[in-house]
Amino acid sequence: MASDDLPMPTPTLPNKPFPAFKSLSFDIYGTLVDWETSIIAQCEPLLNALPSDSPYKNALTDAAAHQKLAARFNHHEGAIQAAHPAMLYDELLKETYLLLATDLGLSANDPAITAQAQRFGASVGDWSAFPDTVDAMKRLARYYKLVPLSNVDRASFARTAAGPLHGVRFWRTYVAQDIGSYKPDLRNFEYLLRHLDEDERAEGGSGIARDEDLMVAQSLFHDHVPCKKMGVASVWIARGGAGMGMGSGARELHERGEVGYGWRFATLGDFADAVEREWEGQGLGPRYG
Repeated sequence: MASDDLPMPTPTLPNKPFPAFKSLSFDIYGTLVDWETSIIAQCEPLLNALPSDSPYKNALTDAAAHQKLAARFNHHEGAIQAAHPAMLYDELLKETYLLLATDLGLSANDPAITAQAQRFGASVGDWSAFPDTVDAMKRLARYYKLVPLSNVDRASFARTAAGPLHGVRFWRTYVAQDIGSYKPDLRNFEYLLRHLDEDERAEGGSGIARDEDLMVAQSLFHDHVPCKKMGVASVWIARGGAGMGMGSGARELHERGEVGYGWRFATLGDFADAVEREWEGQGLGPRYG
């Protein structure tokens, strides 16, 4: 389903000019980093072990099989996150890999698969950024405080920041390990809003109010649904072909009024272009040089 086929929802908050926001909070894996393609690539050893008639066998090259496998992975990952909110993300990835192997008819007790799962859990820093990410984030950093709100542990995010996101300037980083839960748990967004305000005040600023942060995310389920519940403005980066946030449930979420993003762009680069046009159109220069 293409995002253009979906109606724009009624915004959670009335849309404001982009210069009215002080910070941008970001989902990382799926929005800045190509989570889905990277996950499927890391699953290649499992795919090689599948029989030729498996519907997942060609997930590296076939779009339908790719999305089907991503959906199974997402299902298992979400179940573990809900059941074990304090589990570190690298361990969670390992356990998800083992569940996926079992789901595909393979033995999770096979020493080779156990070793694959261990490597998979440590692979986060190797996941690729989308081609437009680093340039777009460098441009956005001229106007806003950039803050990840991510379902990972500190060490995994540090590897991503030093690797595919090298050169991106983040003001603060809020991750699941610090919060004790995984999105879409509302505690993650409560933590974000509280710390945005407290951390800026600690620097001598006036704080960042709820309506001064704009969430930028790809996943409807993990980010835009809770943003609607929390009264947070958001931008949907509707990257084509991504199963997370673009699957068969996307229309239902819109029809039930569970999302309320105010803007929709195909890429992060498109969003950065729109931000620059609006700031320049108002005769405003960058906040941060």
